[in-house]
Amino acid sequence: MGIFDKLRNEFIDIIEWLDDSNNTMVYRFERYQNEIKMGAKLTVREGQVAVFINEGKIADVYEPGMYTLTTQNMPILSTLKGWKYGFDSPFKAEVYFVSTRNITDQKWGTKNAITLSDARFGMLEIRSFGTYVLRVTDAALFIKEIVGTDGHFTTEEIAEQLKSLIVTRFTDAVGESGFPVEAFAAKLNELSGFVHEAIKPEFNQYGLELTKFLIENISMPEEIKKEIFELSRLNSIDLNKLTQMKAAKSMEAAANNPSGTAGAGMGMGMGFAMANQMGQQFSQQQQQPKASPPPVPGGPPALAYFVAVGGQQTGPYDMTKLKEMAGQQQFIKESLVWREGMGNWTAAGELGELKDVFGSVPPPIPGQ
Repeated sequence: MGIFDKLRNEFIDIIEWLDDSNNTMVYRFERYQNEIKMGAKLTVREGQVAVFINEGKIADVYEPGMYTLTTQNMPILSTLKGWKYGFDSPFKAEVYFVSTRNITDQKWGTKNAITLSDARFGMLEIRSFGTYVLRVTDAALFIKEIVGTDGHFTTEEIAEQLKSLIVTRFTDAVGESGFPVEAFAAKLNELSGFVHEAIKPEFNQYGLELTKFLIENISMPEEIKKEIFELSRLNSIDLNKLTQMKAAKSMEAAANNPSGTAGAGMGMGMGFAMANQMGQQFSQQQQQPKASPPPVPGGPPALAYFVAVGGQQTGPYDMTKLKEMAGQQQFIKESLVWREGMGNWTAAGELGELKDVFGSVPPPIPGQ
């Protein structure tokens, strides 16, 4: 450094930081022998905080604005220096400028697969990645806990530490979220919000705020994805059509069998027969009504009654079943019943044909 640079720095009276980078979090203002003139001008711009440090101890913190440095607006530093009655000479102190703006597009991701336990699929491994945004909210705490004496602290110096923190808390939060594995892809926003709230307190301990946290993708083994896709299809497909499709594919495979023409013809015939038979079987099962109990040989047809239970139709039941239900208080005289030939639902006690179901009440004892 030349003599003119030394003289200029020695008598410098303007303290400011013009940040032209996108990743600087802390910058130490450098000058000759760390001397500051009393009455120097301090300029703190929006998105910055200035922190004065005296002999390793954090002193005064300045929010955005322009200041003329005097003992009146440096109360902590004045106490540390022992300036009881004012001070006009140059003094030594370190000045750190801390960026408080949002630092965007920070990447995070799982280096190795993490293991989760799911109620349906059991133990499985997933990988995930995304982005986050952070900013400094407590400059003094951030310098104390993270920066130390680093004169030019960037996001790269803390990125790995934050990634490890995020991945660890991400694993715990996903397990506690209660989201099933098959819902991960459809609920990335909800899952991002849940993990965000779980991680925020960890950042606050270092004077940082996690302003945004996004999960961009969660991947899992191919066999798990295949099973999830198949389960989702089963909820919306027609099993009859599925059986016919499977039969058609079997027929096509038999036709393409290289065993010869006869084998191909037999395979096609078997395929058509199986498809037709299975299709008819499913159709009959879907259309066939519930069978009524057979009539008693040699007597009139047995009556079958439907019973209303909880507003829902149940049955039909024969007399034997109704007596059993009555004995268990599941069928009472007030229960509504209906059988073929009746116009409306009627209370069971009003039908003489059901009196034997509830038994008879003995008459009063004479003379009583």
